[in-house]
Order: sequence, then structure tokens, then C-alpha cells
Amino acid sequence: MLCLGIDTSNYTTSAALYDAVSGEIIQSRKLLTVKEGELGLRQSDAVFQHTLNLPETVNAVLPKGGKKIERIAVSVSPRDEEGSYMPCFMAGKGTAQILAGAYGAELKYFSHQAGHIAAALYSSDSLYLLEKEFIAFHVSGGTTEAVKVTPDKNRIFTVEPVSRSLDLKAGQAIDRTGNLLGLPFPAGPELDKLSLQSEKEFKIKPFMKGGNCSISGLQNKCEKMKENKEKDCDIAKYCIDYISQVIYEMTSSILLKYPGLPLVYSGGVMSNTLIRKRLSEEFGAVFAAPGFSSDNAAGLAVLASI
Repeated sequence: MLCLGIDTSNYTTSAALYDAVSGEIIQSRKLLTVKEGELGLRQSDAVFQHTLNLPETVNAVLPKGGKKIERIAVSVSPRDEEGSYMPCFMAGKGTAQILAGAYGAELKYFSHQAGHIAAALYSSDSLYLLEKEFIAFHVSGGTTEAVKVTPDKNRIFTVEPVSRSLDLKAGQAIDRTGNLLGLPFPAGPELDKLSLQSEKEFKIKPFMKGGNCSISGLQNKCEKMKENKEKDCDIAKYCIDYISQVIYEMTSSILLKYPGLPLVYSGGVMSNTLIRKRLSEEFGAVFAAPGFSSDNAAGLAVLASI
């Protein structure tokens, strides 16, 4: 059975084809273009770029030789909660509806968040976790949140928020720090490389309230470090260490309430070298493979098969 996934986030146009028999996934992705010095896109610009990108991105994974796609899944909202909406996901939804009609395929709707969770499970060979409760983190430019995932016969799984950022998102903080240091957007990969050049060790105590976190103070601190002419690599390291400590404290708080539940981390921020190393050592958590951490349609294709 061949299953197609489509995701049109605020950063990437993505398509993936999943062979439910062999377990193989073919992916095609294209980052949206952000002007130098800017920190993102207006929704109208994102929708326009997705409209241009979708034909090439989707055609790159469509099966050849007359093979039929039986199921299609597409992300239609950022998260699994009432009122969650972004116009950019409508570009992918429209394309998925057209293809479902053309192939006579079953069409399923999911959230972008659900796709990240499934991609993490697939890429870490942990799809068996869909049969039990676990904690899933989604840490990116648009979301810094942990949810308790529970199996559901009708929807595959449901989620219940258990911890989140009260203000700035982790990916936003990373991109703003990257912009401060003259790095391209999105800044995650280059900030990661830069931070590894630092020999500094920082003791950080982020503000926490009821298991939720605050990240806004990070930006002010990095700006002051820059004004004081501290090394760029040290500023990058402070930013990463701060985010690492935030996620560590969120996780510790959650485990006090839900001891023993497996931990799954996904989202672009979770591909960071230092953060992955620390959380792996501290909690033995499951991580999306680097190629499946950032925005992708692979998890949606997998969900389509279930």
C-alpha cells in the first residue's frame, strides 16, 4: 500500500511517499525563501511560495509505472487543539484534495504536530509506542510544547498539553540569536556549529511556572552579551544551553507527574547536537533522526497507512 503525505508549514513545502509493505519512505522538501535579515514570512507570502513549490515537490515522490496511491494524509492545522489554524496549511490541503480525487484515494486530515510525532516514532523505529501512552515534545519555531499522547481507535491518538512556553518559542529564540550574529534564517544549523566552538560553561536557571517555561529573557541576555563584545561562539553556546536547560526542566517536571512514561522529542530544535546529547544521557529519550526532526511530511505518510 502506497501512502502520500503533504505538509505546508511556515518554513517548508514537504511531500513523502510511504510504502507500508517495505517501510521505505521517499521524501521531497523545499525550504521557503526568507529575505536576508528577516525572521520569517507573512502568511500570504508563505501560501504563495507553497503554491509555487507544490507541483515540483509532490511530483518528485509520486509513484511511477501506473502504481496507485491508496491513502493520502495532509496537515491542516499547527496543533491538535480547537482553534489551531494557519492559512499556509490550506495550500497543502487543496493539493491533497485534488490528488485524492484523481487517485480515488482515501484522504485523512492531521495536524502538523501529529506529523512530527509520527516522524519521530518512524525514524527511531518506535512506532510501537502508538499502542501506549507517552510524552511527546514538539520544539520548533512555532511551538515549544509537550503533550501526553494516548491511543485512540478513531483518531490513532489524542494529545493533552502538559507543558509549554508561556512566551517566546525555542526556535524563535534561536533564530533571533542567529540574526543577532548575522547567521542565515533559519539559524538552527549554523548556530549549532558555532556553539560547538565555545569552551564556556554556563549555569542557567530559567523561569518556570507550574511546569511551563519562559524563554523571553534569553533574547535580552544574548543582546547584552553582544553589546559587551563577547565571542559569537559563546553567545551561541549560551543560547543553546538556555534552551537545553528549559527543556530539561520541563521534562523533569512532567516526569514528576507522569513517572515512567516514554519520552519522544521532535521538531527542528531537537536536531541540535548539544541538546540531543544531554537529553539522551539524562532521560534515555527517543529522538527523531536528524533528517526527520525538521518540518517534513514523512510522519503524515505513515499516519495515512494506519
